[in-house]
Amino acid sequence: MGVRRQGRACTGGQRRGPRLRRPVLLAVAVAASVTLAAVPCHAVDTTDPPPQAAATPPPAAAGVPAPVAAPAPVPPAASPSPGAPDPGTPTAGTPTPGSGEATPTGTPASWPAFGAYLDYGALGVARIDELSKWLGGTELRVGHTYLPGDRWANIEGPEGFLDVWARWRRQRDDRMLVLNVPMMERNEAHVPDEEVRALLRRGAAGEFDRHFKALAERLVALKVPDTVIVLGWEMNGTTYTHRCGPDPENWKKYWNRIVSTMRAVPGQEFRFDFAPSRGRDAVPWTQCYPGDDTVDILGMDAYDQPRGLSFEEQVKEPYGLQAHVDFAKAHHKPVSYPEWGLFRNGDNPEYMRGMLDWMARHEPVYNTLTDYCPHGVWTCEKNPKAAEVYRSLLSHLPHVTPAPAPTPVPPAPTHPAGCSPLNLGDWVEYWLGGKLCVKFDWWSRSR
Repeated sequence: MGVRRQGRACTGGQRRGPRLRRPVLLAVAVAASVTLAAVPCHAVDTTDPPPQAAATPPPAAAGVPAPVAAPAPVPPAASPSPGAPDPGTPTAGTPTPGSGEATPTGTPASWPAFGAYLDYGALGVARIDELSKWLGGTELRVGHTYLPGDRWANIEGPEGFLDVWARWRRQRDDRMLVLNVPMMERNEAHVPDEEVRALLRRGAAGEFDRHFKALAERLVALKVPDTVIVLGWEMNGTTYTHRCGPDPENWKKYWNRIVSTMRAVPGQEFRFDFAPSRGRDAVPWTQCYPGDDTVDILGMDAYDQPRGLSFEEQVKEPYGLQAHVDFAKAHHKPVSYPEWGLFRNGDNPEYMRGMLDWMARHEPVYNTLTDYCPHGVWTCEKNPKAAEVYRSLLSHLPHVTPAPAPTPVPPAPTHPAGCSPLNLGDWVEYWLGGKLCVKFDWWSRSR
């Protein structure tokens, strides 16, 4: 059974937190003080505004519980998580004598792209570098977030929500953006089976196509057309309105419509990830498989549960880890692990070691650890033993030095002769839409 996530409200659209108000007021005051003397210099390109200017994202319909308020995110300090191992923890390949520590089967060169779910918005992006530092510089190539599932406007990718993730993805060609996309609004509203059946029939008939077309166009416009779309995740469970169980046949037809709709958008290069939860759950996930033509990756959300089930049993159980890779091989699909982590069995280093070794051997397209309590290791001090395993086995990977950012070339000044530009800072200039400059001879013209 998949991890239960709590429903949450979402404001959607463009929203600016209280921290943005002071710069705006300052901009207005400055503008008023130089109205008689100022003339425009040159326009500022606002197609990709400073990261701080991105709207505070609405709470996600998956992942960590949302805060009561949504303040502008503040990147965490560069410090290890409480309860984390000392920075001197031996890396894989140099096990602690007598520890019995095993190195993953995969070599550094073959280790799959990985990341962690760290937060749904800008804070999640900021934490990627912090987790990389905790791992001794090992690069996290995967960024993972979720669209809110409360209403259709948010499933379309609300303005300002995905911008910060798109900027992170565009900074390096070898990065990957993974986006969980709900198939229904009110996705965690405990909608009864009868209503889910009706919704699936409507979706299969094309009633909701426009929302997914809008999302595809939004991702292409943000220049992230190769986003991995984890569509309708954990559909074999009971948590979500986009579940498969009430009507598997119409669920599959609906999935195929969504994929066809998004693939029809010019410029797209999406990959669609079919990701059930491990095990049988409410229905066997094989009954929900929509077909090879509309699935690019066969994923699995695999948490350490139920209580008392060993990792080996998780491998061998019906519809478990082994069945997953066997099914993928039979359908010529690569695998992934969009969500995985600790759960019912607490701080379990054996599970952590087993999953890391499993992924090293089966080479998924990507994996992302769910890094918050009770599942994670970096931000969850309750799991120090598993954290030590995770850190020791992943901190040995090659450190990739990021390509230096190109030095921006300032545009040639276009202000009139004798006009001195005012340096008001990025915040003020962003809100004013450009720079201001003051004519030196304004006093003589006023006489």
